[in-house]
Amino acid sequence: MSYLLHIDSSSLGADSVSRQVAQTFRDSWRGPVVHRDLAVVPVPHLSAAGIAARRSDEAGRNPEQAAAAEMQQELVGEFLGASAFLFTVPMYNYSMPSVFKAWLDQVMVVGATMGLPDGPPAAGRPALVISARGGGYGPGTPNHGMDHVVPTLETVLGHRQTLGLDVSVLTPELTLAPVVPYMSQFMPLHEASLADSHEQARKLAEAFQAGR
Repeated sequence: MSYLLHIDSSSLGADSVSRQVAQTFRDSWRGPVVHRDLAVVPVPHLSAAGIAARRSDEAGRNPEQAAAAEMQQELVGEFLGASAFLFTVPMYNYSMPSVFKAWLDQVMVVGATMGLPDGPPAAGRPALVISARGGGYGPGTPNHGMDHVVPTLETVLGHRQTLGLDVSVLTPELTLAPVVPYMSQFMPLHEASLADSHEQARKLAEAFQAGR
């Protein structure tokens, strides 16, 4: 059975703008969903045992390696079983939350999800990345060029040498405008960015389903 795999990584719970926009996508989605909330139940960072487990057969693994292999196989199977993907990955200190990086390191396995002769098995499947950020990072802004979330994820998720997904991105910006006094001047821009993100999330949910 195919499904939408929804991976959350925001630590803010219901107050997260990334999660709120993701919920708009979910409200328009018709079909099964597998949801993994990394902020609530994080996956472990890739360890020496996890790397060794990828290089050894089952019979030769020690207990630590066997446990790491079992967890990796669960995450990889969950990834490969999805027909579409929804990732909420807010900008934290110019980069992605560490829990999302840990998940990526566990599912990016040569010979399983990448590095195969015919390309990645999930190639071409649609994926939406929602990455809210407190400031503005577009051309002409003081922060332009300092976004180390979206360019990284477009490569890691979308390049044919990695996972090969068909990646779309929404970046609701200036989320600090309602709470930081000196940024209140940017409220109209924040509100416009947020409204557009919600609208695009609805449209992308419909587009993803039309392509199934």
